[in-house]
Amino acid sequence: MKELLKDLNKAFENKTRLGIMAALMVNDHLDFNALKGLLEVTDGNLASHLKYLEKSGYVTYKKEFLNRKPNTKYFATQEGKAAFKKHIHAIENLLK
Repeated sequence: MKELLKDLNKAFENKTRLGIMAALMVNDHLDFNALKGLLEVTDGNLASHLKYLEKSGYVTYKKEFLNRKPNTKYFATQEGKAAFKKHIHAIENLLK
């Protein structure tokens, strides 16, 4: 059992962070408001989880202005994609 658990990543144990990564895996990028609406979380909650994933190197962002309004787009990094796939694979192995 211990062998099956070794590939689970603590960064994805939280449902909001799991949702962020799942959404970014199937989209090239999503902006803050799209993630907020999709995950149904508050601004502060989403911001703190995005910051955690950024510090882990799993998410990056690009800030720009659209019609004079700030817009932040989030992307899964290659490291983040690999870590998330490994985590999901570990869950699949647990379920077998």
